[in-house]
Amino acid sequence: MRIGPDTLKEINILKHYRTIRKWACKSNDLTDSDIELLIYLECEGRFTKNDYEKGVFSYSWDKRRWDKLLKNGWIVVWRKRNHTTQKYHVYEVSLRTKQLTNKIYKIMLGHEDLPTSGYNKIMLGKTYSDKVLSKSIIYVNNDKNR
Repeated sequence: MRIGPDTLKEINILKHYRTIRKWACKSNDLTDSDIELLIYLECEGRFTKNDYEKGVFSYSWDKRRWDKLLKNGWIVVWRKRNHTTQKYHVYEVSLRTKQLTNKIYKIMLGHEDLPTSGYNKIMLGKTYSDKVLSKSIIYVNNDKNR
């Protein structure tokens, strides 16, 4: 099933994308590029390092991104290579990544609100950007047209 541009515009899918993305980045210690790359890789399903390198072309260059995502559990090995029949590892995004992207989609569609509890370190407002983002989060949660 293909969704047309008018349908996406009617449901305001991208209206609060920036605030939702900033929340996801701050609460998971990821960059904007990391979040968007994980969304891309989840859409790919299983992938190789070569597929990852193709997906990275449009993002800011970060030599350590692959190792960081692998080490922190955002990407996991699905099948290890054995040097004979499998010439390379096959990877997939972890359950943690799937849960994060699913939560982002639910918030964008208005099925869930952004967290505002004390566990959300943004809501503590220690920095100016946190204060501004917390006001934006409250605005997103109060917007009933998303």
